[in-house]
Amino acid sequence: MTVPLLPTISTFLIVLSAIFVVIGWNLIRKKNIEAHKKMMLAAAVSAILFLIIYMSRSIFVGNTAFGGPDYLKVYYTIFLVFHICLATTGAVLGGITIHAGLKNNLVKHRKMGPTASVIWLFTAITGVAVYLLLYVFYESGETTSVFKAIFGL
Repeated sequence: MTVPLLPTISTFLIVLSAIFVVIGWNLIRKKNIEAHKKMMLAAAVSAILFLIIYMSRSIFVGNTAFGGPDYLKVYYTIFLVFHICLATTGAVLGGITIHAGLKNNLVKHRKMGPTASVIWLFTAITGVAVYLLLYVFYESGETTSVFKAIFGL
């Protein structure tokens, strides 16, 4: 079994981002503000690099359809849509939280940070699950447009 390079790199970047979030969260619990800031910015950079790779691959190569058994396709699709909603929500909340922190709006930052972090951790976990389902557990389906890959259209 061989796994494709770009999806493997992008999945690694999301896992790395989640690890940085966990480390950053622990650093702020210890009141290490500067190290927290650096770690959360590293998490953001990792996530942005993921997005660049993912979008580039989606635009220029296409998306990979689920290649597992037909009876699992509906469950995979529901799971994928859930993951996409989590990722979108986590990215928006993460961006707002980082902006608030950088602007020293600590009330907003402290209020949103834990929620954004938890959503991002679930995004990373579900992202790894999507990767495993597409490239490891089952033979990959065809690589095609995003709508055809997700919804079969």
